[in-house]
Amino acid sequence: MREPPVDATPEKLRHAPLTRRGHSFSDFQVGQVYEHHWGRTLTETDNVLFTSLTLHFNPLYFNAETARRRGQDRCPLNPLLILGTAVSLSVEDLSEASEAFLGLDDVRFLKPLYGGDTLSARSTVLEARPSSSRPGQGVVSWLTEGFDQRGELVLSFRRANLFQLEP
Repeated sequence: MREPPVDATPEKLRHAPLTRRGHSFSDFQVGQVYEHHWGRTLTETDNVLFTSLTLHFNPLYFNAETARRRGQDRCPLNPLLILGTAVSLSVEDLSEASEAFLGLDDVRFLKPLYGGDTLSARSTVLEARPSSSRPGQGVVSWLTEGFDQRGELVLSFRRANLFQLEP
């Protein structure tokens, strides 16, 4: 038996409850640390798919013979996959309620990851200040560090987002 269609008319949607998610500007204090609550095990399939879909055709990331010639036992994970995953792990805690992503700085890949490794992340608030160019808005920046399943630091970067200031 088929389910009846959901009434998604503008009138019904206007009365749908809204759930606010994420943190506001005033929630962030310099030095505050967020241990992002779940990690992600990255697979060789994730790596090949990401590398292919982004046209990142450096053979180190998908050709085992090239990896061996370059001193690797097997293909390391694409560093941009690792970076994107680390950013994604932090969104719920840091930037879900922000207005805009302002960018990444000082990205450092410190150790390779391989298929089957699990990436986790931790972020520390570096700055929370009113915007100098956008009245009513503020900038929050964080240092995010990525760790493998052994707790070894594999990645670090700074990122910033723009938030509305509360009235």
